[in-house]
Amino acid sequence: MQRVERPDAVLHLLDEQAPAGHRAPRHSHDRTQFLCVLAGLAAVTTDRGRWMVPPGHALRIPHGLEHEVEMLSEVDVTSLYLPPRADEPVDEAPSVRAISPLARSLIEEAIRLGDAPEGDRKATLVYALLAEEAAALPVRPLGLPFPSDPRLAALCRGFMRDPSTEARIDDWAAALAMSRRTFTRFFARQTGAGFATWRQQASIFASLPHLAAGEPVSRVAMRAGYSNVSAYTTMFRRMLGAAPRDYVRARRPTG
Repeated sequence: MQRVERPDAVLHLLDEQAPAGHRAPRHSHDRTQFLCVLAGLAAVTTDRGRWMVPPGHALRIPHGLEHEVEMLSEVDVTSLYLPPRADEPVDEAPSVRAISPLARSLIEEAIRLGDAPEGDRKATLVYALLAEEAAALPVRPLGLPFPSDPRLAALCRGFMRDPSTEARIDDWAAALAMSRRTFTRFFARQTGAGFATWRQQASIFASLPHLAAGEPVSRVAMRAGYSNVSAYTTMFRRMLGAAPRDYVRARRPTG
């Protein structure tokens, strides 16, 4: 673990490797955190939902937001801590960001320059540019909202344990003793997403730990409830911007 808190830097940095299963219990920060997963897979849970953070992505966690972190595989992770913006909403939700090649290079250089003397011109410039680049990272739609209603949450957790693309809205509605129309409105109000959209996202998210563990893509696709690899790959690429095999190649730390 390497912690860099330069007094002349606009951001603080924590670089570490953690084993699968490592957990950081519920906590919050007085700075905005960018949890940058350079290799492996992490999950962050808040009262507002659960976010999977695959390799090459970062989760922006607003200051003051209580959250838990779980490493779903061995990970190489760097956290950036920036002062919150003056106009930053207090109740802002986390968001997954794609780590740009420039940001990754700047992270590596910032770590290398962590021991540079205070006032070092290059270190000051690198940290300032990294802060600017982190704030501009593009958003990826990888958040998985969970409902607050305990009955619906139980159904959602059960789906995550045993996902299926054949899960039917009528069955879920019947389980909650609701009409299809009432359940549709209730589900959207609780999660902010339609049932089919949530189901597709949840099945992909549920498959990420198995990919991170090195299971064959064909087996993972079937475990996720897809009848063929092609359909799974298409949805995976749509959500994560890369094919599952590319994810598998990036899953282990390189350092």
